[in-house]
Amino acid sequence: MNKKELINLNVGEVYRRADIHDRYGGQLQGGISTPAGYPYVFLFSGQQGEEYGYEDGQQDDKTYLYTGEGQVGDMVMLRGNRAIRDAAENGKTIHLFEYEEPGYVRYAGELIYVNHHYEEKPDRTGHLRKAFVFELAYRD
Repeated sequence: MNKKELINLNVGEVYRRADIHDRYGGQLQGGISTPAGYPYVFLFSGQQGEEYGYEDGQQDDKTYLYTGEGQVGDMVMLRGNRAIRDAAENGKTIHLFEYEEPGYVRYAGELIYVNHHYEEKPDRTGHLRKAFVFELAYRD
């Protein structure tokens, strides 16, 4: 497989998440996937994370807020969180998928990192912690 191929996904189309990973690789679980050998960061968003303080979504000003990774304690700027923040600097593009049903995601398009801030949100154990909220914009 040519690792430099352009991403071949259609905005609005529904895909099996497993098929995306079969083609590009990356972590099969979690919200942030960083396929080795490809210049992509994949974000997966859905309501299943809301009980753990993960609240993602489109804002009125056309930005998309995405909660970073880390299930217990304060989030740190490592792994997937750093991949989002440093995507452009590292020559990677960010791609958003939203869950339609278990195992199936709708491709929402390419995003660019704008900024991030902290919010107090509950972790998996119910304790409040500092959570990253990434401010992303759709690429025109």
